[in-house]
Amino acid sequence: MIVFNIRKISIKLLFIIIISVIIFYSFYIFNSEKRMKNIGIIGTLNLGGTSHFFKYTIDQTIPGISLINDTVETTSNNFDILELILAYELPIFESTTYIEEFPEERQETLAANDSALNTDESVEHAQTDLTTEVIESIVPNSFTDDFEGTQIKNGTNLELTDDIYDTSTLDINKSDVIIFHTHTCESYTPTENYPYEESGTFRTLDLNCTVVGVGNYLNTQLTSYGFNVFHDTTYHDYPAYSGSYGRSQATVENLLVSHPGTDIIIDLHRDAIADTTYAPSVKIGDEIVSQLMFVIGTNAGGLEHPNWKQNLKFAVAVQKKANELYPGLFRPILISESRYNQQLGKAACIIEVGATGNTLEQSMASMKYLALVLNEVLHN
Repeated sequence: MIVFNIRKISIKLLFIIIISVIIFYSFYIFNSEKRMKNIGIIGTLNLGGTSHFFKYTIDQTIPGISLINDTVETTSNNFDILELILAYELPIFESTTYIEEFPEERQETLAANDSALNTDESVEHAQTDLTTEVIESIVPNSFTDDFEGTQIKNGTNLELTDDIYDTSTLDINKSDVIIFHTHTCESYTPTENYPYEESGTFRTLDLNCTVVGVGNYLNTQLTSYGFNVFHDTTYHDYPAYSGSYGRSQATVENLLVSHPGTDIIIDLHRDAIADTTYAPSVKIGDEIVSQLMFVIGTNAGGLEHPNWKQNLKFAVAVQKKANELYPGLFRPILISESRYNQQLGKAACIIEVGATGNTLEQSMASMKYLALVLNEVLHN
């Protein structure tokens, strides 16, 4: 007969369970940090403490936030960065609806919309010799550097000398363009022509009414000028907003396999401020269009980024030409510590098109002026 000591067996089982839990969570935390490093949230260098790491992580997720931070810091020493994030970004997470999979009919509708936007044969090119007027905004523009009339907002500790801005040394593939969207669901103030069902605050799954629609129109415009354009409409911020840049990096890396040698890589965004009164705009002739803003990443955050100076030269070249043709079309270039996947190309950039107070019509209209400027810089 075998006699079991229940108490001893129970103690041993409890000990085994505790050790297993400790090993599991240690492994989970290690792999979480490793994943964060892989997608660029944590750099290999010291980021300067918890508060700097938090600001850096937010900056990775929300292009343009450092510009807002700097503006706030100049007006209030007691401002809490958490209040800013909660005010502008928390509604996105609270109101986002998550769907495991699109219904088949929804997939067909989105595909039809995307196809229709890409097959529009009527291409209206921008005119030149038009008067321009910047419309006053609730967020005033500020800048730290001025290079031959091009304004730059340096959000880093890097010293920017005139040779960094020198566009004469810009050497890129001028024919091929990749357009994609890290925050694919970003939308604008709805209009009669472009109503939509929200999946979050100024966000929708309807590609007709997001920055994807703006990208489609830029695609049409650039193609009409002879550029070879590939426009990717993959959702990167759905069903999860966090990790968007890691997913969009994988998309661009795959695109570069099928489109090798592409240097011009445009991540098209809409400004993150969720406020209908914020609508950065410029009047060109009789038309009001959304203002644009370059966001250029650097290696100042500790991640390797050998292309940032070339990317900046590209942005400066485009903005200089835009200042000649349509003064005020662009807000000052924002230079950031984060790299935003721009290490993948020699003319990689974020272009923010308007803000939540703008309409899709205004944002699409600005693309014809951007396309003409790009054509003047790269093909003439």
